[in-house]
Amino acid sequence: MKRICLVCMGNICRSPMAEFVLRRTLEEHGLDIEVDSAGTGGWHVGQPMDERALATLAEGGYDGSTHRARRFDPAWFAERDLVLVMDAENLSVVRRIAPPEADVRLFRSFDPASPPGAEVPDPYYGGRSGFLDVLRMVEAASEGLARHLADH
Repeated sequence: MKRICLVCMGNICRSPMAEFVLRRTLEEHGLDIEVDSAGTGGWHVGQPMDERALATLAEGGYDGSTHRARRFDPAWFAERDLVLVMDAENLSVVRRIAPPEADVRLFRSFDPASPPGAEVPDPYYGGRSGFLDVLRMVEAASEGLARHLADH
């Protein structure tokens, strides 16, 4: 495993939060894997992370200030070993453009405490608690993924 991409809708909340959390978690486990993120939609391209997502990350000890939103490019499948998607709607979008050999999964499938099909819900239209919930979810999934990769 060399490269993982995390995907949500606009790449300003969930997937960038997961990117920064996963990057640090993999480093803490001694795993040298490149992590990036993107959105299925392009309306936020070039913008920084949502201020609430950025603040929640900062409170958790992560610095997401360098993030700029990007749209997922189907050409990236050739360069990514694993594409992890935040919810079923975006999973469907990504799978429609994926080649048959692409490894595309829901991110929370790596959290052993999550039920099958568990999603990372979009906190964009909610309050602070939604962003805190997302942080907890991506930390748990990141830890599960790091353990999975270390074991395989």
